[in-house]
Amino acid sequence: MVIGRRLRKLREEKALSQGDIEKRTGLLRCYISRVENGHTVPSLETLERLASALEVPLYQLFYEGDNPPVLPNLSARESTDELAANGETDKEVRFFEKVRRLLGRIDEKDRQLLLYMAQKLASR
Repeated sequence: MVIGRRLRKLREEKALSQGDIEKRTGLLRCYISRVENGHTVPSLETLERLASALEVPLYQLFYEGDNPPVLPNLSARESTDELAANGETDKEVRFFEKVRRLLGRIDEKDRQLLLYMAQKLASR
């Protein structure tokens, strides 16, 4: 899907002109035209402004259905409750809970470093 065509379609469905969008977003009309014609790729921040001006949730710029898309469960991870139900020992469950709490308190850069170190240790 070309995002410009989707933006134009939503704008026209709401009977708005590019000038109306310009007033609502503060973006220049010529920029809006360039986006709609596929000459410019807007940033995520700009897409958020356009979605707000069109009074639609951001996902509707990428998805044509009436309801939000169903997100697949891409993770086979289990919660600590599921681990306990699957026969993990109390000691293992407590360990995973403690790791989860501690990971929630460190910043993303340190989390990435910790993951890297764990991968290196596991590959030995």
